[in-house]
Amino acid sequence: MVKRRQFLTTTLASAATLAASHSTFADSGQDAIANLAQGKVRGAKKDGVIIFKGIPYGEDTRQCRFQPAVVPANWKGVRAATEFGDFAPQNGIKEQTSENCLVLNIWTPALRDQRQRPVIVYIHGGGYTNGSGSEAVVDGSHLALRGDAVVITLNHRINLFGYLYLAKLGGEKFRYSGNIGQLDLILALQWIRQHASEFGGDPANVTLVGESGGGAKISTLMAMPAAAGLFHKAVAISGQQVTAAGPRAATQRAELFLKQLKLSAQNTEELLRLPIDVLLNAAQVNDPSRIEERPLEFLPVLDSVSLMRHPFYPDAPAQSAQIPMIIGNARWETRAFSKRDSGDFSLEWSQLPDKILHSQYVDADPEVVIATYRKIYPDFSPSDVFFAATTAGRSWRGAVMQAEARARQGAPAYVYQFDWTSQVEGGRFGGGHGSDLPLVFDNLMSSKRPAESLPGAQNVAEQLSSILLAMAKTGKPDHPGIPSWKPYTLENRETLVINETSALVNDPRGDERRFYAQFPFVQRGTF
Repeated sequence: MVKRRQFLTTTLASAATLAASHSTFADSGQDAIANLAQGKVRGAKKDGVIIFKGIPYGEDTRQCRFQPAVVPANWKGVRAATEFGDFAPQNGIKEQTSENCLVLNIWTPALRDQRQRPVIVYIHGGGYTNGSGSEAVVDGSHLALRGDAVVITLNHRINLFGYLYLAKLGGEKFRYSGNIGQLDLILALQWIRQHASEFGGDPANVTLVGESGGGAKISTLMAMPAAAGLFHKAVAISGQQVTAAGPRAATQRAELFLKQLKLSAQNTEELLRLPIDVLLNAAQVNDPSRIEERPLEFLPVLDSVSLMRHPFYPDAPAQSAQIPMIIGNARWETRAFSKRDSGDFSLEWSQLPDKILHSQYVDADPEVVIATYRKIYPDFSPSDVFFAATTAGRSWRGAVMQAEARARQGAPAYVYQFDWTSQVEGGRFGGGHGSDLPLVFDNLMSSKRPAESLPGAQNVAEQLSSILLAMAKTGKPDHPGIPSWKPYTLENRETLVINETSALVNDPRGDERRFYAQFPFVQRGTF
């Protein structure tokens, strides 16, 4: 591995060269106008990058609620693409939301120059419930410039608008309703394939990267026939989808939703006319399949129409065997899910059994869990045990299962464990879920808990963002700033442990993995 100073110097020099090579065009007086199938759009130029925001890839979905979207209508003249579009309908945000939300944003060094750049498409997190591709943390400027790449983010239908399964209740009109959000993503990828060259990209080299729910959506796309051939590499950051919702369970949730609205299966058409806020409020009814009090769980559905099999059960999907995949997980995922005043960071041993009982996704005796962790990690506090056990029994479990399925298939899976811990707020949330996302995009300033001034932060950001760029360019994540990264095998379980100095480790946390392998795991929401 090269010395850190040499690595950073080389990377920064490459970025400066790229900036100089593109600045004559990007910052000149020329208009940044792209020619689309539907008409022309005008973007903005900033610091050597051309930026387009809010480009529609689908028509307003008010006219096709719970049904597949259609391509936008043509327009005359030049349409401004300098402001982000609406977020998909969701609760708890200040930004403008609407059903006219099928938009994407593009960062590119140049237009129509035949450079055939790799295209990186980010699919946002927030589970299947909220989020957007317009957040500052995933601004694509740095990746586009440093990596000479085209970076795209997008919005799509989520929560009940994207995954409410009405096929068994409302008939043929709603046969696709359980996977509408996924079909929006497929429509976006079709748009990208059609227009990538216009933005200086290579339509035959598309990499999907998603964090949390975005990684789960990518995992699901890997098993959807309509998505075959639309992307060529996959990066799932703390987001896995082993099993989808079964049609019975998804129908039961739809019935609970209708009951909350005082509607019967015979008048599902009324859902097409109700206001957005009425629908969102009805979806807050408790989901009886969950041990904790949480709203209805909407996720992709095994509908046998658009999704014919579970994403990674009983094996990895054959249609994606040729797609190299990165599977990442944070060492302390569940730290990010606890509020400051929750008491989770100062637990007593007497409180721990009940906390674990209501926070795990597997049915394991909490006393046995605690005894096991105290044996593996004698120095752990009760809070350490809580965060370690809930991480291992929840999202990490799905990541391990996907990596194992890919290894059995002989398909390349590159696994990483994010160990670097930000010391913001005394390290309370360090190394938690999503803490690697701003580093992957080299956007340290944009995090809600910015880490740009912390020792080693930029070094870790250089490692992670270069991993993504290398994957997009070559199909392998190797670059000079990290050890040689071997694909995951069942024999060695090769894992890149990412820190200020990263290392390739065989089966890190193997004792935890073996302990949880005793218990059946089915992704939450399946039943």
